[in-house]
Amino acid sequence: MSKLQGKAAEPPAEPCCPALTERELTAQEAEVTAAMFKALGDPVRLRLFSKVASHPDSEACVCDIADVGVSQPTVSHHLKKLKEAGLLVSERRGTWVYYRVEPSILAAMGRLLTPAPATAA
Repeated sequence: MSKLQGKAAEPPAEPCCPALTERELTAQEAEVTAAMFKALGDPVRLRLFSKVASHPDSEACVCDIADVGVSQPTVSHHLKKLKEAGLLVSERRGTWVYYRVEPSILAAMGRLLTPAPATAA
């Protein structure tokens, strides 16, 4: 287990939901899914998430991703929101914090937005 996995502020979000076209979501599934998408609903947060997800080392130092057109305290606020939603995990190394996308999240998002296979009638 990497150091990053053990340092999440909250337990990582578990993949919860079937494809949107498979069946209706339960109230609980809708809550979890809405929280995930709400966190990504801000353009700055979406850019930060994208920067971390696409970083060559699969993790990114805040010093490398903070250039999103807002102040450093605002970057910290948005990264905190992404962590609270279970989308990122972090690890402090000296004066810098490194972020990694929670791997199960990308899989869950992909499943959620992938059409369910057609069933034979």
